[in-house]
Amino acid sequence: MEIGARIIVKGLVQGVGFRYFVLRKALPLGIKGFVQNRFTGEVEIEAEGERSLIEELIKEVRIGPRSAHVKDVTIEWQTFQNKFDEFTIG
Repeated sequence: MEIGARIIVKGLVQGVGFRYFVLRKALPLGIKGFVQNRFTGEVEIEAEGERSLIEELIKEVRIGPRSAHVKDVTIEWQTFQNKFDEFTIG
């Protein structure tokens, strides 16, 4: 079943290649949406796709790239809206 998710990642997640890491993980999973830095120092991910694939992405996000230090990941599940054509860096 397709679903949407808004994911907020806290910790040392900016300036460490985190957005590119998420992009590299999302593309092979066929997830659509975006990843962007927030002015608060967090990273925001909007993702749409199969729930099991988004859950796989979330597992990877919790680990992050070697240079990052993820402290917290918040997930807000949403209704699938089919609002993205691809996965991009914002």
